[in-house]
Amino acid sequence: MKKLFNIFCAGLACCGAAAAVISCSDDTYDPDPEKNWAGTTETFVPTDEKGFGTYYTPAIGRCGDPMPFFDRKAQEFKVLYLQEYDNNGECYHPYWGVRTTDAANYVSLSEVLPTGTSNRQQDAVLGTGCAVYNEGDGLYYIYYTGYNLLLANREVVMRATSSDFKTWKRDYTWSLRGADYNYSKTDFRDPQIFKIDDGSYRMVISTSPAAGGDPVFAEFKSSDMVNWEHVGSFRMLWNRMCECPDIFKMGNWWYLVYSDASHEGNARTVKYVKADSYENLKKCFDNPDQNFPDDKQGQLDSRGFYAGKTASNGTDRYIWGWCPFRTGADIYEKNVNVGDEEPNWSGAMVCHKIVQHSDGKISLGAVPGIMAKYNKPQEVSVMASSGYSDGKLKGDKAYVLYSRLGTCNHISFTVTTADKGDQFGVSLVRGTDSRKYYTMVVKPEDGNAKRKINFEEEGPDGKGFIGKIDGYMFPTPSDNTYKVDIYTDNSVMVMYINNNVCYTNRIYGIQRNCWSINSYGGTVTVSDVRVSQQ
Repeated sequence: MKKLFNIFCAGLACCGAAAAVISCSDDTYDPDPEKNWAGTTETFVPTDEKGFGTYYTPAIGRCGDPMPFFDRKAQEFKVLYLQEYDNNGECYHPYWGVRTTDAANYVSLSEVLPTGTSNRQQDAVLGTGCAVYNEGDGLYYIYYTGYNLLLANREVVMRATSSDFKTWKRDYTWSLRGADYNYSKTDFRDPQIFKIDDGSYRMVISTSPAAGGDPVFAEFKSSDMVNWEHVGSFRMLWNRMCECPDIFKMGNWWYLVYSDASHEGNARTVKYVKADSYENLKKCFDNPDQNFPDDKQGQLDSRGFYAGKTASNGTDRYIWGWCPFRTGADIYEKNVNVGDEEPNWSGAMVCHKIVQHSDGKISLGAVPGIMAKYNKPQEVSVMASSGYSDGKLKGDKAYVLYSRLGTCNHISFTVTTADKGDQFGVSLVRGTDSRKYYTMVVKPEDGNAKRKINFEEEGPDGKGFIGKIDGYMFPTPSDNTYKVDIYTDNSVMVMYINNNVCYTNRIYGIQRNCWSINSYGGTVTVSDVRVSQQ
């Protein structure tokens, strides 16, 4: 029988949290406090906590479009974001922020840059931008998008300055307007600033030509980060608007990370291109079919991770984006409520580490700080199985069901398939009585030369494949071995495979439920199964 279970703190591990993060609700209910729930396999329907500890979500509202930078004065990352509420007013999306040293534990900076005070002001609504520190004048700068639907120039680039990152002064005497440079009045946004090899600064802005046509990146140049000169534009990917551009150099390679705003197919994701110089980087979209950086067309994650931008402390580079929340009558509806685009804007702040490979390709991997945070090993017991013996799953629909998870979990295991065509998956929100549960199926594609992660609602009442939230193609490992790491914080889940594949999704009901590893034909060997919590 399905049991409602509003998560209680006593006797069960909760997420660790920074001072600004709520970790447990006072409204708790245990349907049967005398029962040993750890020894059962029925399905619970848990609720998320009010604040998330690892994948940051404010106690009220949600995060949109993270804007990270590393503050060398304070030796910490500061991550600004667009604060979203259920009921935004006429002036909305102020910049709020958090600070962190390890991308795993956050302290809130509260509101950093408010919106304008009138719906007639250019910055009545704030859009994505960037924060930088100017060593020349000792000031912090926020370059941001000022948006107002009522004005002729709907979007312009504006700025504010601060000496302490606390008190900000808007410079209403200065702005960059697209119309002044033959760009769109309505699409002129997401400024990003970086330094190139000659020591000058560049700013790129997502926009479109005033006369119409395919969108472009407008480029501006400065020697002091204050006075800007327009120096041209370069192409985007085909006819798609590429949002939240982020350009950086890592080792000997230049990278452009962008969010593909198209809703065609599986396009709405975070991607990258690379080149051996900044000038060549700007040419990558001249012929994208020949200039995709890898065999994944530069895709870095699923549609469950968007608006990703990066920052580096000089040693490691991380990327922050948001994982959308979903609405629905129950967890089952919410888990499959995905359409041509994610139904809701904003959510939890998710961070990955940028992994640079020897050939310059990049992928996303686990953040060391998060790995260290999930440091309490848990007992892992086999609760039920079918077609499972001596660590091997044999035949279609074979599975092994493991003991209940906590609220924040690190699941790790290794799967070795006997053949390149053998198929496996990992299921969450699963019990022995489940009519529906949720699986990341690692499925063979392209004559078994490649794999792709599909999201499926399995079980007697399940819908099967859930479109628009599957992963991307990646090469089948030559040794048929998959080292899988899954991190969860309430309903946010991130899955890594072989430090080369990343898949983020929102799956409600993970916490306090059992989970399984499955086979869909052939033979799958399972080893090194571990679970740790905070």
